Amino acid sequence: EGEILGIIGRNGAGKSTLLKILSRITEPTSGRFGLRGRVSSLLEVGTGFHPELTGRENIFLNGAVLGMTRREISRKFDEIVSFAVVEDFLDTRVKYYSSGMHVRLGFSVAAHLDPEILIVDEVLAVGDGAFQRKCLGKMKDVTSCGRTVLFVSHNMGAIQRLCTSALLLEKGCIAKHGDTQSVVDTYIDAIVPTGGFDSIEQQVNDLPGDPLFELIDVRIEQCKKQSLYISNGNPTDLIVKFRILEQVKGLRIWFDVYDPSDTLIFQSFHDDLDSIPSVMNPGDYLVTGTIPSNVFGPVGYRIQLHAGLV
Repeated sequence: EGEILGIIGRNGAGKSTLLKILSRITEPTSGRFGLRGRVSSLLEVGTGFHPELTGRENIFLNGAVLGMTRREISRKFDEIVSFAVVEDFLDTRVKYYSSGMHVRLGFSVAAHLDPEILIVDEVLAVGDGAFQRKCLGKMKDVTSCGRTVLFVSHNMGAIQRLCTSALLLEKGCIAKHGDTQSVVDTYIDAIVPTGGFDSIEQQVNDLPGDPLFELIDVRIEQCKKQSLYISNGNPTDLIVKFRILEQVKGLRIWFDVYDPSDTLIFQSFHDDLDSIPSVMNPGDYLVTGTIPSNVFGPVGYRIQLHAGLV
């Protein structure tokens, strides 16, 4: 009670099947499970909606399917509509709704059932950023009242922010169950391919020759461990190893970080702290740029490395 359990794993690991079994949609071929309390599920976009009925009619239909009485639905009707932000489309048939509107309305009905157990699959990914934040807040509210949430997602940022514990599935079996960070770390270690930095190494090898400068290696590390996935809770080190072939003055190494819209969000230069002299003699050098923890959001970023004379 009061727990938000994150369920993660590769595609085909059995996450959605598990939720369908717990929601009594699919019968298990063997074994058994027990549930204490009312269960509300949001597993697929528009589950329980009739496309020819209006949003208003589908609220009553979907609520009834989930076990709510007509009086209970009527009492919560305005709150459901306000949360889903579909006031202007209540009397429009649902078949004309976008997938995002389906999700908003479906989640709103399910969340206002006041279930003891709320089961949510990856469908929240269809909603926009503002609605996703609203849903995460609603799930926290549900657990603050002593209820339980089972949350399946491929968004590790959301899992880490929201879940009090996590379950990793592999081929229908429990691979790990415990605190969220350790389970997420295990999952990421498993999905990062061996030699995942081949593409970076290839780009380094394909660089044109330069009489003054040779790039030897580039790597990203967290907690002294090479990684392709950046956990927001730990500082991130960008390590650059290079060779100076002749004495050079005014060489600068820096990197740019771009957000998903390809907007430059910050730069970092190796000589910001004057840690390397302006005149560099021939030899091998190692430069580490550290990005503090809790800088990145749960999206993809692009890091571009530069070297040049100033």
